[in-house]
Amino acid sequence: MSFFRKLSEGLKKTKENMVTAFEEAFKTYTKVDDQFLEELEDILIMSDVGMDAAMKISDRLKETVKKEKIEDVEAVKREVKKITAEILNKGENAHNLSENYPLVVMVIGVNGVGKTTSIAKIANGLKNEGKSVQMIAGDTFRAAAAEQLQVWGERIGVNVIRHQEGSDPAAVIFDGIQSAKARGTDVIICDTAGRLHNKKNLMTELNKMNKIIDREFPEASKETLLVIDGATGQNAKSQVREFREIADITGIILTKLDGTAKGGIVISIADEFDIPVKYIGVGEGVDDLQPFDPQAFAEALFDGRENW
Repeated sequence: MSFFRKLSEGLKKTKENMVTAFEEAFKTYTKVDDQFLEELEDILIMSDVGMDAAMKISDRLKETVKKEKIEDVEAVKREVKKITAEILNKGENAHNLSENYPLVVMVIGVNGVGKTTSIAKIANGLKNEGKSVQMIAGDTFRAAAAEQLQVWGERIGVNVIRHQEGSDPAAVIFDGIQSAKARGTDVIICDTAGRLHNKKNLMTELNKMNKIIDREFPEASKETLLVIDGATGQNAKSQVREFREIADITGIILTKLDGTAKGGIVISIADEFDIPVKYIGVGEGVDDLQPFDPQAFAEALFDGRENW
């Protein structure tokens, strides 16, 4: 299956919600007028695009319609996709992982969002690109977190550094860094605790991990990716706000978009936060965590029965 088709299929539930409503609007209205444009704005809001992003898209659409005297429905469709892609796009190469190797990727997020699975899928993708990869099981607080990562490591053929449950996460990071340096590893991906007693404890643990990396591997580039469950809709934004207070987030991974009609949250997050989306999850398979492409996402999102 092609990348675009996989993405389009993964967004099926969101499209059924959003695109069907758009199509009904186009059947109802025979001309591009203010009432028609207001209807489109309401549809965007109801699709978890969010009030601010929906109004931004709507205002830009109205401005373009007026300036270019657009009367053709097909032209409106194209303009919606164009505006959406521009909102999603954070700049050239912003949506890609750093290619300055060695690279250490810290992956953070609450329990249950698909953090450990996302780490394995990213590792698998990098391995398939010819990169040497190592995973570090730094979440020693959640039962079976290290075992889960170990199983994934065996499945995809990637080395995993782990300690016993309850061990000091910073010690696991230390051993993982030493191992990766000895092997000349290109990319090290670190799992982290999703929840501790309180935010201060979580911040303390993340700071300890980062200090180990900075001290033991100063020549490495660093990324910090936040994993968010796309099915939580607008609640996902509160997680971005909270984690942004305790970590220097360089990118977002949005998971479980295939199981929700709330895929419009991608647009809402991109509009509110100056943080690029780097990966989106559109299925359960090992290859279903896709690098994020703003233009492809906009095309797939509005690719309905009438080839939006």
